[in-house]
Amino acid sequence: MEENVEVKKTTIKRIGGYLHRVVPIADKSGEVISYVLKPLMVEFKPRDIIQVMVGSALLAIPVSLTEEAWTLGETLPHINVLYLALISILLISVFVYFNFYRHNLKGHTFNCVKRIVGTYLISLAVVALILTIFQKCPWGVDNVLAIKRTVIVAFPAAMSGTLSDMIK
Repeated sequence: MEENVEVKKTTIKRIGGYLHRVVPIADKSGEVISYVLKPLMVEFKPRDIIQVMVGSALLAIPVSLTEEAWTLGETLPHINVLYLALISILLISVFVYFNFYRHNLKGHTFNCVKRIVGTYLISLAVVALILTIFQKCPWGVDNVLAIKRTVIVAFPAAMSGTLSDMIK
């Protein structure tokens, strides 16, 4: 015996300043008995920015302290550094799409792009700050070397920043 039970569709509501998907839970008769709230993480809020900053610093600090990263910045050709930056952005994009926007991209494309670009730029800024503090970014003396070292160290930093953004 097959029953046709009409269940209300999920809705999206802002609760406590954040978007949530509200999923109704119904009994066999179709009567809604409860709701489940699932965070809809499609907005790039200040809390997310802080999480990316801290997450980026988690890997930026140890990698910034390695002589291999400094030497790699001196010896790696410019095109390879550019490829590394593009790979970073690609990996961030794939991760962000599949973990935040896969089912919610429609209407949130700008937020998706903002999260991808913001994550990479924040990671670059955190790395540049850390390398500058360690006096391994010779800004004003050799800006190309400073940028290369920043991009190289930002590769793992951006990945850890992206992962930390998932924590809610």
